[in-house]
Amino acid sequence: MGSKNVQKLKGKKQRAIYLHHLVRDMEALEIMIQQGLIEKSPVRIGAEQEFCIVDPEFLPNNNSLDVLKEINDRHFTTEIGNYNLEINSDPLPLDNDCFSLLHHELDLLVEKAKSAAQKSGSRIILTGILPTIAPKHTTLDSMTAVDRYFVLNDAAKKYRGQDFSIHIKGVDEVTMLHDSVMLEGCNTSFQMHLQIDPDEFVDMFNWSQAITGPVLAACCNSPLLFGKELWSETRIALFTQSVDVRTNSFLLNENQPRVSFESKWQTGSILDVFKDNIARFRSILTAEFEDDSVDLLKKGEIPKLKALCLHNGTVYRWNRACYGVGGSKPHLRIECRYIPSGPTVIDQIANFAFWVGLMKGRPEKYKEIHRMMDFKEVKSNFLAAARYGLAVQFHWDGKLYTGRQVLSEIFLPMAKEGLKKSGISENDIDKYLSVIQNRINTHNGSEWISKSYRNLLTTKKPDAALQVLTANMYLNQESNKPVSEWEVLSPDAMSQFNITKRVHHVMSTDIFSVEEIDSIELVAHMMKWKNIHHMPVIKGDKELVGILSWNDVSQLFENGKATNASVKSLMKTDLITIDQDSRVDDAKVLMEKHKIHSLPVVRDSKLVGILTSNDL
Repeated sequence: MGSKNVQKLKGKKQRAIYLHHLVRDMEALEIMIQQGLIEKSPVRIGAEQEFCIVDPEFLPNNNSLDVLKEINDRHFTTEIGNYNLEINSDPLPLDNDCFSLLHHELDLLVEKAKSAAQKSGSRIILTGILPTIAPKHTTLDSMTAVDRYFVLNDAAKKYRGQDFSIHIKGVDEVTMLHDSVMLEGCNTSFQMHLQIDPDEFVDMFNWSQAITGPVLAACCNSPLLFGKELWSETRIALFTQSVDVRTNSFLLNENQPRVSFESKWQTGSILDVFKDNIARFRSILTAEFEDDSVDLLKKGEIPKLKALCLHNGTVYRWNRACYGVGGSKPHLRIECRYIPSGPTVIDQIANFAFWVGLMKGRPEKYKEIHRMMDFKEVKSNFLAAARYGLAVQFHWDGKLYTGRQVLSEIFLPMAKEGLKKSGISENDIDKYLSVIQNRINTHNGSEWISKSYRNLLTTKKPDAALQVLTANMYLNQESNKPVSEWEVLSPDAMSQFNITKRVHHVMSTDIFSVEEIDSIELVAHMMKWKNIHHMPVIKGDKELVGILSWNDVSQLFENGKATNASVKSLMKTDLITIDQDSRVDDAKVLMEKHKIHSLPVVRDSKLVGILTSNDL
């Protein structure tokens, strides 16, 4: 988000001041490009590593500020979710063994985070979406207590004027309304930065768009959200919808979402990329501005272009143009934002080497990619990769390829050439590109998670399966072996950790329910057909209002009489319920005390499951 001291943009005067600085920043950037002030070499790389903090039971742990304080290192910063933190690596010149150096730096910083987290009984996990994250972790209670996140949330909500709606359909389906941008907090990324020569910027930007689908297919690592199997890289769909400030209406909505892949090839220069963003996306935040960028240039100082960077920080392109100043020299770079965190540091460095190799290894024949491919084809490749990962089919160069085929035959050799051209050591090239090749031959992170989760679901309820999955993901990460060497979990895999059995681990969530006005006759037959002994009665948005037991309705079958009575006339309203986070032992005690065989499980008086003697 650039500046820390951000405010919601409101009032004519404040808007006028901000927009004046934004226009002056664009003028200053144009002057710097014309005068050759933008650094062209050495080319540098850098990364942002986001990670999750979990408690001893592998659930999200809202203690990022405590862990950050304990770490006490300038490389670390907060994220919107209070169970996430981010590492910013030091920039490195792109040459020789830079990827090994980055690998070493990230290893040291991740170890530092692990040691700090351990002091509060927490652990660190690298993953695109934490499997154990649940809707209850996406409320404002879990937002990091830093003003700028609340400012962003308020601005986005005000601009949208209604709840955010999420609908993602994969193997399973998630549909929900949400009252904040906190669903963004489910996403954890590994963002990669590559410095670009301003003269080549638009060409290179278009090329970065063209290779997005194949790169993503190899790197997918986020197939699950709230226990549902969705896209191979569900982050793509989730992030697009979680900060979409467009209002739903009956009008054709032509404006793009703030998270987007764009809709056309770029033309002109880097200035046109920024101009397009400014014209297309309304500014929603501002900050304090001390200096005029053009005036600073006249004094011989390099401006930070604060207004431009602030606006750019709220436009979440999957490939984003960025301006920065390092060592008093201005530079331009492309930020690759679509790659998930994890499964291990070596996997991530391999992803980085693969992407940079492709960026630098573009063959001459693809120099004008915008004349060779329709942009819709490139966008279609990206979305198909997000949905299907390595199982995708790609259109490339007029032909149709499988994901594994196009990566092995076209993109890995291209990446190898690009790394050689950039002076990367043979050792680094072989080490990191072989990680990608092995993944293509076996499975990527997403396939490992999906296969393991499906196996676990044959012997466990979803929440228990998710915790076992996450615990084993943690153990595999600790081994530092790339994901291609992880064995898919068997149905009887356990967690190896002492996890307290809670109600949500064993309750049934696939439950039938009825409403008060429903016919007793039909409900009685439903209970008989489906062998249901206790039928919950709900109203509105799953609010539990009663329960119907087989003992109460069985008499209908005994005397053979049809009845016009409604459920309301027979249901019990004096309910004994339990919370999903209660211990299983407490549930047993409650059931024995009241001599009952079924307990409705509720959260905020809403039905989320049923616990029966059989489940126990």
